[in-house]
Amino acid sequence: MGEVDMMVCRSCGNEERASEGYPCTECGTFICLICDTRGISYCKACRQKLGMPEPANLPPPAAKPAT
Repeated sequence: MGEVDMMVCRSCGNEERASEGYPCTECGTFICLICDTRGISYCKACRQKLGMPEPANLPPPAAKPAT
């Protein structure tokens, strides 16, 4: 069984590899590489706290595996 290093992006909510992300500029929580590439550097909670609007270029939610 292999190691799992997945984390939930605190900006878009998608689960991504922990090694492929950056910290939120304000609080340091995980921001995925896709959000970072799109210029999103604050998590959802910090955007709300700072009165920032939701970015229009958030990645779509990832498909959930069928159970």
